[in-house]
Amino acid sequence: MKTIGLLGGMSWESSVLYEELINTSVRHRLGGVHSADLIIRSYDFASIEKLQAEGDWDAAGELLATDAARLVAAGSELIVLCTNTMHRVADAIEAAIDVPFIHLADATAAAVKAAGLTTVGLLGTRFTMSEKFYRDRLESHGLTVLVPNEDEQTIVHDIIYDELVKGELNRSSREEYLDIIDRLGSRGAEGVIAGCTEIELLVTADDVFVPFFATTQIHAEAAVEAAM
Repeated sequence: MKTIGLLGGMSWESSVLYEELINTSVRHRLGGVHSADLIIRSYDFASIEKLQAEGDWDAAGELLATDAARLVAAGSELIVLCTNTMHRVADAIEAAIDVPFIHLADATAAAVKAAGLTTVGLLGTRFTMSEKFYRDRLESHGLTVLVPNEDEQTIVHDIIYDELVKGELNRSSREEYLDIIDRLGSRGAEGVIAGCTEIELLVTADDVFVPFFATTQIHAEAAVEAAM
């Protein structure tokens, strides 16, 4: 089993879920007392959020790329970035390492296509929904991606940063998300991508009536598959 390097802490709530899912998958595959071989770089999310808010993606990319290289130097044989939004700087990370980088959008697109769908809704931070870095990557796999309107994007984004990254789970926020998912469905979305790992803390597949693609689970499974 290869050593997996995790760039996490963005936020730590989602990173803990990554670790749990990766270890559970390894135990399921290998049995006994097996667990994943992990090297983890976990950030103070406040420093990352500040760079996001300032739009300083160059500094963010340099930071994550440097630490990805350090993970490789420490023995990591593949790298996983435990966040959707920071895939905004995936190119910088990939350029800094000579081991596989498991891109979250590629893994998610494969899962959507395996389910036989072609049109999906995308929820996430405003960066993920409104910018092209994530949608274009999904669409490069032949998918059509629908996002909420501007007002709905504000609701989705604010719930993530004001509540979910702090571990706050509110029923009213879940209902707002479900309403937005319903409206995406009425526009033609055959399924919905939880394009922010924290969303999976609030909404699950049991809450919706269309296929729900939990990107943390998908990404974790892709990482384990690559490590075997």
